[in-house]
Amino acid sequence: MTFDVIVIGGGPAGQSAALQLLRARRRVAVVDAGRPRNRRAAHAQGFFTRDGATPGSLLEISRAQLERYGTLEWVEGEAVGASGARDAFRVELAGGRMLEGRRLIFAVGVRDDLPGVEGLEPLWGREVFHCPYCHGYELERGDIGVIGSSELVVHMAELITEWGEVTFLPFGFVPDAGQVAAMEARGVRVESAALARLEAGPVAHLADGRALRFAGLFAASRVWPASPLPEALGCRVEETPMGGVLAVDAMGETSVAGVFSCGDAARQPHSIALAVGQGAMTGAGVHRSLVF
Repeated sequence: MTFDVIVIGGGPAGQSAALQLLRARRRVAVVDAGRPRNRRAAHAQGFFTRDGATPGSLLEISRAQLERYGTLEWVEGEAVGASGARDAFRVELAGGRMLEGRRLIFAVGVRDDLPGVEGLEPLWGREVFHCPYCHGYELERGDIGVIGSSELVVHMAELITEWGEVTFLPFGFVPDAGQVAAMEARGVRVESAALARLEAGPVAHLADGRALRFAGLFAASRVWPASPLPEALGCRVEETPMGGVLAVDAMGETSVAGVFSCGDAARQPHSIALAVGQGAMTGAGVHRSLVF
């Protein structure tokens, strides 16, 4: 069977795109490897009508709703290859199964390249966060550390003063006098000693031997599409200060005809709400491409 659309990625963006297509009575396959980026987070905050829900429950509810439509095939597995052209794409799954489809949607999410602070990775998504709108409120206006790994983080530190008392912890980047003055004008305390390592708590150990405990920490990762398949198929990746993003037009189509993308892989910044909205628009764009 040839599907109208193969969606690679069953997260919020992929499911949102699939919903629009299913409601247009199109045959849709959703391929999901089951590794969402926010799997470590205890709650998903700031999402309309579902504030505080667990990330897994959002996906379970959505999948159950998608499965009410008779033209869906949900495929649990990993896409390891993609080839072909508009109206004749092939997707290879781990294990050897091949899917054929007229259109592709890459809703593959992103991988995070984290600052190389010792002890950071186990705390990512639990005590070290990337988005104050997603996690700032729950820190109860406590002490917040910002890992100062780049110039981009200077602006993050200034913004996060809305959520608590902020300390800038230099790591591989030393702000200049103007940046220090701008942060201090917003009430940010700028440490002179570099961040050395982190431990659960979270506790930041500085190069001068001091240990500072925080309610939470924020860091800026650099992100890239989590799957190599879009780029291997020829989709253009644009580099930004925050990493790489698949280049798409207003309807979500990439630089390859018939190949679309939505969600974190195709836009910055990131949130569930933004991914769902872009997924809905992309689903409609794919449908139009099948009609006209």
